[in-house]
Amino acid sequence: MSEGVTSLRHQITNAEELDSVVRSMKAMASSNISQYENAVRSLDDYYRTVQLGLTACFQQHKSTRSIAKQAQPDKASIGVIVFGSDQGLVGQFNEVMVEFVSNSLMKLPGNKTLWAVGERLQSRLADTKLTLERGFMLPNSINTVSTLVGNILIEMETQREQGTIDKVYLFHHRPHSGSIYTPVSQQLLPLDHHWQHNLASIHWPTNNLPEVMPEREQTLRAMVREYLFVSLFRACAESLASENASRLSAMQRAEKNIDELHASLKQKFHSLRQSGIDAELFDVISGFGSME
Repeated sequence: MSEGVTSLRHQITNAEELDSVVRSMKAMASSNISQYENAVRSLDDYYRTVQLGLTACFQQHKSTRSIAKQAQPDKASIGVIVFGSDQGLVGQFNEVMVEFVSNSLMKLPGNKTLWAVGERLQSRLADTKLTLERGFMLPNSINTVSTLVGNILIEMETQREQGTIDKVYLFHHRPHSGSIYTPVSQQLLPLDHHWQHNLASIHWPTNNLPEVMPEREQTLRAMVREYLFVSLFRACAESLASENASRLSAMQRAEKNIDELHASLKQKFHSLRQSGIDAELFDVISGFGSME
């Protein structure tokens, strides 16, 4: 009985320590969700500003010659940027994304070249028939997202200049209320006439019509760079917010299971202790009876 009590006491201590770790991870996930969601809200205003800048360029001139890239049809393939996670404890976060990417790309003709952001995602993609061109590490805070986005843009522009890709698609998770997230995708490139028409049709918010200075082509190229940057930055921030929401949900489930296990162990411990006390009292009473 003594060994049973000692073992249960050890298990209860372990459960309490594990519960402390889970609570810490919950707090970290909640804090991370806040910073990434705040970044996304801030980016919405900046994204709107970039859209208006592009609108001004397209309303003043109709040509997109300066931003068009000519790919080599016999070599060009589709570039695919996919955001996942570097760490575990995120439930089916990466598995859902891999399934979504695989199903979406099956509908597109031609070769596909993938750039995966996140080690866990890369390992999942390695089990598919998709070609993984390069992997990127996820940033550990909002302050280092710009570096990642810059590296992706450099790689993407290099491939486009070489004519090895003619289209780029972006895949990531987008957070919703609570711990819910949804995989989404968008065509990032090419910046075609449909994209231009949608921007040119945006209503200018004031009665003062804009004027592009000093040079329209130079301004347009700068605005396009900002458009690509903010699109990738927002996708990364939304993916990181979704990842931490998934981790928070997993930690909440783990905390519930640990609490139930802790309560069960304590009940067994008290029951075993009571059985020991009852046995000791029975021995005392039996010994006293034998002395009479």
